[in-house]
Amino acid sequence: MKLIRLAKSYMKQAEFRLRDAIRAYRHKNYPYTLRLSQEVVELSLKASLRLVGIEYPKIHDVSDILIRFRERFPEWFRSEVDYLAETSRKLALKRELSFCGGEDFLLTPEDLVSREDAHDGLERARRTFKICKKLLDEYIQKASGTQ
Repeated sequence: MKLIRLAKSYMKQAEFRLRDAIRAYRHKNYPYTLRLSQEVVELSLKASLRLVGIEYPKIHDVSDILIRFRERFPEWFRSEVDYLAETSRKLALKRELSFCGGEDFLLTPEDLVSREDAHDGLERARRTFKICKKLLDEYIQKASGTQ
């Protein structure tokens, strides 16, 4: 139950960030949209890893761990692992640029994060959240004994 409680907390934080990412996108703050989208993905995936009892390294991109332990997940989730790993890797790489820009070249986050980048990040965050929320709901249902 403690793993479910922790996963629920991560997903709650991810859900709030997703709402904020949508709001940032509507206000054309594309770097912030991308940054929040990355956090949604990270929290959602870490919640899913926790649910199946996997201790992950304290890094932003958990794609390697997700792939290594894919067999611990239900079949339907396993079919999404490649997409989830690609999403984790892709958004983690853009995380710093969306926050600080390219300081060495005096480029702002706005110089480096386009509307298309933000849109892609937001759609990936939405899909990742939905997949991970479904997994959490299944675990809650199993724990409560209703199926």
